[in-house]
Amino acid sequence: MSTPSVFTAPREWTRLHPVSPFLGGWAVLGLLFAYVIHQRLPDWVAGDDEDWEFFDRFPLIGLAVAAILGLAITLALSVWRWSRTMYRIGDDAVYLRQGIVTQQQRQARLDRLQAVDVVQPFLARVFGFAALSVQVAGGDRAGVELKFLRLGDAEALRNEILLLAAGLRAADDAREGEAAPGDPAPGDPARAASSLLDHLTERAQALQDPGAVLAGRESVRTSVAAAEEREVYRVPFGRLLLSTVFSGPAIFLALMPVTALVAAFGFHYDLLGVVLAAIGTSLFAIIGALGALLGFFWTRINGGFGFAAAVSADGLRLRHGLTETRRQTVPPGRVQAIRLHQPLLWRGKDWWRITLNVAGYGENDESVSVLHPVATREEAILAVWLVLPDLGDPDPHGTLGHALSGAGEQGGFLASPARARRLDPLQWRFRGVRATDRALLIRRGRWERELTVVPHERTQSLGLTQGPLRRALRLANVEVHSTQGPVRPVAAHLDVDDAIALLDAQARRARDGRRRQTPEQWMTAVGLDTDVPATQGGDRDG
Repeated sequence: MSTPSVFTAPREWTRLHPVSPFLGGWAVLGLLFAYVIHQRLPDWVAGDDEDWEFFDRFPLIGLAVAAILGLAITLALSVWRWSRTMYRIGDDAVYLRQGIVTQQQRQARLDRLQAVDVVQPFLARVFGFAALSVQVAGGDRAGVELKFLRLGDAEALRNEILLLAAGLRAADDAREGEAAPGDPAPGDPARAASSLLDHLTERAQALQDPGAVLAGRESVRTSVAAAEEREVYRVPFGRLLLSTVFSGPAIFLALMPVTALVAAFGFHYDLLGVVLAAIGTSLFAIIGALGALLGFFWTRINGGFGFAAAVSADGLRLRHGLTETRRQTVPPGRVQAIRLHQPLLWRGKDWWRITLNVAGYGENDESVSVLHPVATREEAILAVWLVLPDLGDPDPHGTLGHALSGAGEQGGFLASPARARRLDPLQWRFRGVRATDRALLIRRGRWERELTVVPHERTQSLGLTQGPLRRALRLANVEVHSTQGPVRPVAAHLDVDDAIALLDAQARRARDGRRRQTPEQWMTAVGLDTDVPATQGGDRDG
């Protein structure tokens, strides 16, 4: 068996792996196919589109020609784009050059690093490739994404990014050492082909343990070793599956047959005619609705499968995914806000779903915003501790207990006044806000409970809002503006004087918190040595 390669992050401009066009080009082909179906299928079904006559006469030939032509165009564009894309890492940033017509250079500054993700779609995982996503503060598209690298290259790049972002640096001999065996020289097709053959040979050896491959627990040797980690919790698949069954969409699907039977036999509705009329008028609307409903279940199961959280010197590490595995690393202090949500059907089990805001992540990308897909109360408190170890309260467990299930002024919360019942009769008693020395806690919900936690130093800005009804009742909302994400902290329906006092006090707490917070390079701030030797041949075992 050949000696495993030792992977090193490139300091010179380097192309993505030559296999990238074949792994990343299928999405374009899928979009083209979906567009053709969406535009042409209704006319084809109705039989009044002459453009489809060729396919009616020669169905197999027509489909084969269309598929080959579409595949050739897609691959040609992908190869062209690959040839115009290069990347490298420096002491202060990760650089990316790309563009077919206009060449652009982007950089992800390491002192603004928010998270580093290693993502492996199913096909890429089987063949040992991965995409690396570097998220930095600064709005949409502020980071860089590299699709695709060998898994070892992605791991080596991630390790050195985290090392440099922490304020450390690898030894000069490791940073300037030779590339891993088999690395293709930029622009050398012969060496690229040889590298691909060597890589596939290694993959054939790795597939002797397919369980490790599919679970993302392969051993990779990198010049800069990954920091050791300690697993904190792992989500059982049975609990994940049961929580999905106890969700609102699942109940909706279960009640549909019952509702249909009641409508048919109780009210004598012609269900068949209604269904046929709906299909005839809006086939794609029905398909889209069913797809979105089924997509909810698939997203929950696929994203929460094998979910595990660990802590390391690099920060918080999250691993999850069934067909697409994702290994996220969020450095300390990068979480902007936390949301704990308990749906009505989860109250019997006292389960909580925990999401978070991280600067650089998209607003609607649920797969990267979950801290725990279904947590017990103890795990929920532990998850909050992972992000905010010091809540700034002498009794954090008691405070979080009142925050998760309290009402009124229990636990020292500032509650909504009684006159708020005119505007919010169902849950005004359960709204409240409290500030500790380190964070602002906002709770709400009578049947579906919710708790939002915002570290003071992560407060972006504040706002006070009043509509005409709240103004008449002397009520106001205090909005704590965070970065883009699923968490939107709002302390609603407070007395207007309490809201103004909260606004002023939180502005002072945010200012003091930013003054006390450590610099971006957190290991430098605590006095650790900033010149550490790289571990040649250090293993990373999932």
